[in-house]
Amino acid sequence: MLWLFLLVALLGFFCYFFIVERVRVVTRTSPLLLWVVVMMPAFCLTAWALVFGIRVPMPPALGFGMFIGFFVLYLYLIQRGRIEPPPGEESSPIEPTVIRPVEPVVVRSLSTEDEEKLRNCFPWESYYLSQIEYRPQAVICRGNLRSQSSEAAYKTVQTKIHEAFDDRFFLVFQEGLHEKPFFALVPNPQTALRITPEMMRRPGQALLLLLTTSVSSIWSGQLLLAQVGINSSPAFWDGVPYALALMGFFLVREGGHYWTTVRYKILATLPYFIPIVPLPQLPIGTLGAFIQIRAPIPNRKALFDVGVVGSVMGLVIAVALLAVGLSMSQVIPQPPVFRPSVFKFEGMLPQYSIALLLMAKAALGSALVSKSVIALHPIAVAGWLGMLFTAFNLMPVGQLDGGRMVHAIFGQRQGAAIGQVARLALLSLSLVQPHLLLLAVLLFFLPTMDEPALNDVTPLDNGRDALGLVMLGVLLIIIVPAPKVLLGALGLN
Repeated sequence: MLWLFLLVALLGFFCYFFIVERVRVVTRTSPLLLWVVVMMPAFCLTAWALVFGIRVPMPPALGFGMFIGFFVLYLYLIQRGRIEPPPGEESSPIEPTVIRPVEPVVVRSLSTEDEEKLRNCFPWESYYLSQIEYRPQAVICRGNLRSQSSEAAYKTVQTKIHEAFDDRFFLVFQEGLHEKPFFALVPNPQTALRITPEMMRRPGQALLLLLTTSVSSIWSGQLLLAQVGINSSPAFWDGVPYALALMGFFLVREGGHYWTTVRYKILATLPYFIPIVPLPQLPIGTLGAFIQIRAPIPNRKALFDVGVVGSVMGLVIAVALLAVGLSMSQVIPQPPVFRPSVFKFEGMLPQYSIALLLMAKAALGSALVSKSVIALHPIAVAGWLGMLFTAFNLMPVGQLDGGRMVHAIFGQRQGAAIGQVARLALLSLSLVQPHLLLLAVLLFFLPTMDEPALNDVTPLDNGRDALGLVMLGVLLIIIVPAPKVLLGALGLN
């Protein structure tokens, strides 16, 4: 049961951090009260496990009703204490967190001279400026788009803004009401605080986390060898192949994200690994890796590429690791008392995922039959974890890779609506696939709307649209269980 308490504690830490950082700015409701409401489902599940045992699942109807009830209460508490925007603020879709500065930056009204310079930055043939509005964190410039190319209009105005104000402002171009795009000038905190790219990358922190995760991953590889029956008494260094495989996946994946930020001149940190003490029930060694983007993304094309490049590169590595690892794995009879799980590496049931089933059948052939399970080789475990991590990040929600992609394809508002539908759909799917419940719950802690790109109006090209839809298809074949028709065709009924 120790691993369950540690998991709940870790979840509680991340939830409280998210509420304090992202929710407290929009509501007066106590962060502690919101945290208690959010964590109540986890507390109830833990209490159920203590009373009835971890092998007795909570009835699906009770679990579903509990999650829905506390989620509705959470939204009600936020709405009850919501901080109202200044008069007229609700007419603008731009959010107060368009650019999140390192520390608060106060925006004062422009001087008469600066306002005159600002008006001269909007050529009539590109964008007819009709109104300037002053907001606490931005200067809103409304008018009519005259140019047929929104990208050309943005570049023209951006060049003139830079000539007039240097690096004093970020220029945001966003869709407004009635499909009338508007410009917003947001203070550049990097100029005020003199932040350099070297300060952003933080190589010392990245190296320390890399070394710590290396130790925890090697330790996990050692435990996996004993768990799947390959080596009953493995040495510590026997876990190195697993650590190299799993951390190699994350390095390639996050390296792809980082390379894309460098290509588009977006300030970002080096990849940060998240180490975790390996548990006998869950010897994985790391919760993944990530980069922090510390500057606005220039346009929807860059927004899409930042999300998709790392995902594609990581997916290729994960598939390769899983294919190699499956060829070294063993098929064993399913035990009489068997509780399947996506993390039961010593007895994996491939029917949990269409992608896993097809790859397992291709690698293991006729050895994989009905009532059999797979004892995954540690390399296969690294590949499977890579697939799960890729699937989670491809969910079209908020600042996940999939969320960035649907935002870039469909726009910020439509992308947020798709994210809301995806969260509810996954929660419904978890009723028949309980292993998806944790993923579904985590998604409800993420905001569905991410921050806009600087040019959030110019749409993508057809090639990127198609690639985004293909990646969403990849997400489905990873998380959707194999249907009976496919099982029958493969002789696994």
